[in-house]
Amino acid sequence: MLLAVIFFSITHVSVKKLAHIPFFELVFFRALISIVICIYVLQKNKINPLGVRKGLLFLRGLFGTFALCLYFYLLQVIPLATSVSLQYLSPIFTVIIASFLLKEKLKLSSWFYFLLAFLGVLLIKGFDTSITLNHILIGCASAIGSGFAYNFVRMLRTTEHPMVVVFYFPFVTIPFVLPHTIKYWVTPIGWDWFWVLCIGLFTQAAQVYMTYAYQSEKAYKVSVINYVGLLIAIAVGYLFFEESLNALSITGMLLIVSSVFLVSKNKQS
Repeated sequence: MLLAVIFFSITHVSVKKLAHIPFFELVFFRALISIVICIYVLQKNKINPLGVRKGLLFLRGLFGTFALCLYFYLLQVIPLATSVSLQYLSPIFTVIIASFLLKEKLKLSSWFYFLLAFLGVLLIKGFDTSITLNHILIGCASAIGSGFAYNFVRMLRTTEHPMVVVFYFPFVTIPFVLPHTIKYWVTPIGWDWFWVLCIGLFTQAAQVYMTYAYQSEKAYKVSVINYVGLLIAIAVGYLFFEESLNALSITGMLLIVSSVFLVSKNKQS
């Protein structure tokens, strides 16, 4: 899980380094690299890439694409640690959506943790002048999209090979972002191509290691290491992008990650 966190952090830095390139173009490059890897693995193992429950697979790809586009946009326009913190809301929305979509019961204490998480969002919004209400809404929308995508992944676990589920993400992403990519194309120059490659390769590697981690240990234990990513984001934002955060914004971030951890632990107990 620590490797996954490090790889995701490299991806975040790469997206921010390419702030001069439209975010949907970066999503396109990420999807293009991912689909090449997926097709290679699927063909090597003689697995049908189209799967069984095509409608649900399509929805997983659609909501994943929606969430990723918004997240890449936020990474480019607001402080790194703030965008990462808002994305940490996705487990909260995953649990809430599961209570309706999968009829999973929620403990009363979970709702208290939800309130703590959104209090953290208010602290970030209220005391970070670089964050607007639109940024908060976009961050929440991205987290909600991820929440739906994660629930669709869970619904597919009994019928689909994991690599088929992974394949549908770029399979759906490419036709959705390609028209915008062509219309607003910005040609990467020099080191830009290095960062583009990092986005594709390190995201893929991070997903693989994260999957292994969650398959090997209880989710709430693994998630503790996941939150190291916030500390990395704060440090990287300060050292490489001259981003500073005040104490109340950091308190809001800690409230979010603590609440998500408590919800996860509460769900597992």
